[in-house]
Amino acid sequence: MLEKLVSYPTVSSESNLELIAFVQDYLAANGIEAHRVDSDCGAKANLYATIGPSEPGGVILSGHTDVVPVEGQDWHTDPFVLTEKEGLLYGRGTCDMKAFSAIALALVPEMKALKRPIHLALSYDEEIGCLGAPRLIDTIKSELPPTRAVIVGEPTSMRVVTGHKSILHFDTHVTGHEAHSSQQQRGVSAVMVAGRLINWLGERQRANAEAASPECAFEPPYSTLHCGVVHGGTAHNITARECRFVTDIRTLPGEDPGEYLAEYEAYVREVVEPEMQAICPDTQVAIEVYANVPGFDVPEDTDAVQLAKQLSGQNAIEVVPYAAESGQFQQAGFSVAMCGPGSIDQAHQPDEFISIAQLEEGTNFMRRLIELQSS
Repeated sequence: MLEKLVSYPTVSSESNLELIAFVQDYLAANGIEAHRVDSDCGAKANLYATIGPSEPGGVILSGHTDVVPVEGQDWHTDPFVLTEKEGLLYGRGTCDMKAFSAIALALVPEMKALKRPIHLALSYDEEIGCLGAPRLIDTIKSELPPTRAVIVGEPTSMRVVTGHKSILHFDTHVTGHEAHSSQQQRGVSAVMVAGRLINWLGERQRANAEAASPECAFEPPYSTLHCGVVHGGTAHNITARECRFVTDIRTLPGEDPGEYLAEYEAYVREVVEPEMQAICPDTQVAIEVYANVPGFDVPEDTDAVQLAKQLSGQNAIEVVPYAAESGQFQQAGFSVAMCGPGSIDQAHQPDEFISIAQLEEGTNFMRRLIELQSS
């Protein structure tokens, strides 16, 4: 099943409909009706399905279908062909996070005697800001009977995770004024302004690092402000008219990423833009938010966490620095825990892999869930 799912190149920039159609057909062949929740553009879809009776007390198994790009990475195997080497399974999405969904789908034939349901929830566009999950979650909340727990199967090495950071993803577009680079006083370099703003982000993160609590369980133990992509400029001797850069702010649970954005925007509007517009009034800085994913933070005594500990055989709990759809499910009122096969250390890397041992551990977890829901 993992081989089949990996064969679909569901990079976030492309459609996931072929994979969704395969899952629908597979479930239909097992007598299970699956429901699609389409994107506005119609090129992507979420999917949910109920296995077993439509009764309260179900457990939702949540996974995303999209993967990150492979372009520019030094792969030694075909990223969309599952390749086994020395106990490791290579391919894009093997650990992040098609293995979890593959296990659930492969074990559907073993779910014939369920007394309480297992629900599957597959989303799109998680990798670019958890964009597909909200409408899926809203639909599930209105259509399904009350559930006991949601297990989000992100790669946690089968450890139980009870917290993750938020993510605020936004674009900054600087419009400058062109002039010869020898006449800086006449121009406004969008690239230089962007550099100034990126430096502000870096210094704000530095301040967070210096103030970090040594007792914080997160690694790193502070909120981060990161610029990952920059585009701008025409030539070395022209003050650039355009520059764009992308930022993500990842805050600890309990911190509001909007407060960082407000600080940043105040610096732009009160300090940077007036200096730009004193030279040329047509210059400006535009800020556009693309994604705002809530953090995740649940007590250890919740149903989902206790269930995940029981199924995994783990007593300890952990937190992770990356964002996932767990916070969105929690925000909607579900009891949530994260636990899935594979290590985040391999996610997004060239030669991404999951060990067969992790796949087996995830399978054991799922079989215990089937047994529990059948008793």
